[in-house]
Amino acid sequence: MELLLLIGRILFGVFFIMSGINHFTNAGMMSGYAKSKNVPGAYLAVVGTGVMLVLGGLSVLLGLFPVVGLVLIVVFLLPTSVIIHNFWTVEDPQARAAEQINFLKNLALAGAALALVYGAADWPLTLG
Repeated sequence: MELLLLIGRILFGVFFIMSGINHFTNAGMMSGYAKSKNVPGAYLAVVGTGVMLVLGGLSVLLGLFPVVGLVLIVVFLLPTSVIIHNFWTVEDPQARAAEQINFLKNLALAGAALALVYGAADWPLTLG
């Protein structure tokens, strides 16, 4: 079972690390989209959330301060779901469907992060 937890942590952590790196490499495009959703300080918000994602992902991957990392992930996912992926305001059916998928994916990831908090202080195979 410890091996399964480690594999899950690797997959979960790498997902958020890559997402955070994407915020840095595509900050211009992402900040334009965030601005269109009325996010104040869109560029700084994209870069700041990129930092949250990388730190949260590394925390889960390495097992260093895992509760802090999981909180960073949840604090990113929940507001992003409501502010950026607010599908209920989108008129175009195709765009609405895409936003709804991202909204639900974020909620599922937040749920997984919250579930991982359970027992995080005793995770095996960590650096912390």
